[in-house]
Amino acid sequence: MNIFLRHLIAAIASAGLTWAFWSTRPEWDSEMRMWKAIGDTSLVLLYATLVIGPVARFIRGAGKLLKYRHELGIWFGVTALLHTYLILDGWIRWDPARLMGYDFVPQANRVVRLESGFGMANIIGIVAVIIMIPIMITSGNWAIRFLGGSAWKYLHLGVYPVLYLVALHSTYFMYVHFSESFHRTPPPVNWAQTPFAATTFLLFMLQAAAFTRTFLRNRNRTTIRIVNE
Repeated sequence: MNIFLRHLIAAIASAGLTWAFWSTRPEWDSEMRMWKAIGDTSLVLLYATLVIGPVARFIRGAGKLLKYRHELGIWFGVTALLHTYLILDGWIRWDPARLMGYDFVPQANRVVRLESGFGMANIIGIVAVIIMIPIMITSGNWAIRFLGGSAWKYLHLGVYPVLYLVALHSTYFMYVHFSESFHRTPPPVNWAQTPFAATTFLLFMLQAAAFTRTFLRNRNRTTIRIVNE
């Protein structure tokens, strides 16, 4: 299967996921509904990109999916950038104060901080996007040839900090920001809270299990080689 067909499949999957997430929240504000749908799609694509490797270590035949990681990673980047732009343009309105959780309150006649964790969650998300951009740009065999295997692998290890930052960013908006507050009525409960917790836990456990298996296998091989010497 050539690269263009894999990109087409990833693009269709991205569009389908966005539509699915968008259609399950008809009671939400229209703008928030779209921001959230694209953000959730980006999260699913990131998790899918990172789950393929561990699964391939345990399931025979799953290695065939490894060739999709580049395309899934690129479309994670595309949807993450789109999500970031829509948030900055529609919600934050390119205002650094709003980005950090501050807003003008007419009753107080001054700018006050309304959300204590909002700014940090936004900064975490932006840092994740900044780290993700060079990884997305170099997600291809051409980049391996250009950079060399060692440099390319070192650069792409950044996907793990991206995962942790995205998980923290998503946790805040999934469980904290849209909870009940003194100054606004929260939107309906997000049905994705439990699936998010379960899939995040499963992904981390799979990665830990794959690391442990690789470590034990390499250690046994080293031990056997030393004994044979």
